[in-house]
Amino acid sequence: MSQPIRLKDHEKDARLVRGRVVVGAVAVVVLVCVLIARLYFLQVIQYDYHSTLSENNRVHVQPIPPSRGLIYDRNGVVIADNRPSFSLSMTRERSGDWAQILDTIVEVLELTPDDRIIFEKRMKQGRRPFEPVPILFELTEEQIARIAVNQFRLPGVEVVAQLVRHYPQGAHFAHSVGYMGRIAEKELKSLDPVNYSGTHHIGKTGVERFYEDELHGQVGYEEVETNARGRVLRVLKRTDPVPGKDIVLSLDIKLQEAAEKALDGRRGAIVAMDPATGEVLAMVSAPSFDPNLFVTGISFKAYAELRDSIDRPLFNRVLRGLYPPGSTIKPVVAIAGLDSGVVTAQTRVFDPGYYMLPNYDHKYRNWNRTGDGYVDLDTAIMRSNDTYFYDLAHKLGIDRLANYMNKFGIGQKVSLDMFEESPGLMPSRDWKRITRRQAWFPGETLILGIGQGYMQVTPLQLAQATTLVANKGIWNRPHLAKTIDGVPPVDPNPMPNVVLHDPTSWDKVNHGMQQVMHGARGTARKASIGAQYRIAGKSGTAQVVAIKQGEKYDRSKVQERHRDHALFVGFAPADAPKIVVAVMLENGEAGSGVAAPVVRQVMDAWLLGPDGLLKPEYASSANPEAAAREE
Repeated sequence: MSQPIRLKDHEKDARLVRGRVVVGAVAVVVLVCVLIARLYFLQVIQYDYHSTLSENNRVHVQPIPPSRGLIYDRNGVVIADNRPSFSLSMTRERSGDWAQILDTIVEVLELTPDDRIIFEKRMKQGRRPFEPVPILFELTEEQIARIAVNQFRLPGVEVVAQLVRHYPQGAHFAHSVGYMGRIAEKELKSLDPVNYSGTHHIGKTGVERFYEDELHGQVGYEEVETNARGRVLRVLKRTDPVPGKDIVLSLDIKLQEAAEKALDGRRGAIVAMDPATGEVLAMVSAPSFDPNLFVTGISFKAYAELRDSIDRPLFNRVLRGLYPPGSTIKPVVAIAGLDSGVVTAQTRVFDPGYYMLPNYDHKYRNWNRTGDGYVDLDTAIMRSNDTYFYDLAHKLGIDRLANYMNKFGIGQKVSLDMFEESPGLMPSRDWKRITRRQAWFPGETLILGIGQGYMQVTPLQLAQATTLVANKGIWNRPHLAKTIDGVPPVDPNPMPNVVLHDPTSWDKVNHGMQQVMHGARGTARKASIGAQYRIAGKSGTAQVVAIKQGEKYDRSKVQERHRDHALFVGFAPADAPKIVVAVMLENGEAGSGVAAPVVRQVMDAWLLGPDGLLKPEYASSANPEAAAREE
């Protein structure tokens, strides 16, 4: 039987549709209410917050690095300035795949694989977020054009104009002024992150490093409006940076050049000082190097050549070179003997050509193997008699000897503003017991009396010790800065003056040093011939390798770099010193024959005028007539 056909219930369907429409409408209304509520929350309640975010996306604060202070010599000649240059910088956060971008830069500019390695190293160094990193300096016009043409391939890369340190005098002041270089990751952690924002270079050595805070200045800022790509549209506000302070050095470029000429290409060091102030007039360490190579990043090849050179051009011999002082220390030993009362100026010692300690059979040889007979203090200094100073050192003993040497700056840093200075070494009983675990032997005291043994000094320390003799004990720390922003530097820790029981002891030693140059038997008499002023000096020869007891030094049997060092210290005019000079020539062998003429040339360059005559301001203290009478 067939089923009846069911009729459609329109009423029921209508109710179902109406129910769904109502539910949908309610849902729509709820969602609209939620949307309106959210819109109200964002636009009204959090208006300040989101407007600030929007403003920060539009407005950025960019640091403006200060221009670095300039450095001049005492006559106003520029030693370090700032030169405008175009550099290529990259912001990692805006570059995406920055490694690929570096490849593109190398391709576009046709650079070498070594350049690519340097770029990557610079990008990986510590930095602040969104801070552009300079990767290539001193762009040429062609390189700038290539970057502009390929800008669409180089997101986050831009050409920036900036000031770069430049040393117009080249290698002349490399070891004194130093150089600047890129801030290392370790240095970044210790620097003020605010004041050094936007700065990528810092002083690495010399004056540049010691006076970094004064030379750097204070950072400035500018608020700029940028588009979505970070390009600057306009400057809204600017706070100018405070430039670094200018520094005038005590160095004199003409005297510096004269000292370099006197070295004549030999390895060595020269220090010239004004004894009245402690100002360093010339400071030469040879060979030298061009500091401009380090400012924007030196190549691997160029650095390897400097680092591996047997002549060590990067090594500052004036401040870090440690050498036995040889006989140049004898005037200080003489002062110690006179002041302690163990000898007088009239005390005589018989010199048969050697010295022997009581109850010992070892002979400590004088450089003059035939001996000088009876010698007093004056003759001992003039002849540089080793036997006399062996005996004097033995009478003093190591304790008193070390104490006096320390008063003259031996074994400690003496400068006011030279960062790399080494303290040298003045040995003592305690030093040997701690470092060598051995007792002190009498023979070691003897050889200290002639500047050999464990004693190690820098040329700067020798110059300062000689300055104290010239100054009669008045301490003025050696310094390179004459004025900083027009103000002379102040010594925060002045050294106590060397005060003697009998002040005439200074004059007695001074006279002996004059006899070295002007006496009939003076060891450096030839270097004073024709001088228009009196010179007080002392030669020294420092052994590089020891020779056996009883053997005589034979230069033909010694390799050139194993030969003795030649040293000489002196001041002039002797009775009213205006300049002190210390010279060290590596493997120069003869202090009186090789180093003394160098000292004379430096003194002439300072004391004589262009006409070859003594400058008027020095004439009253030169006393050449007395020199002629004694000769």
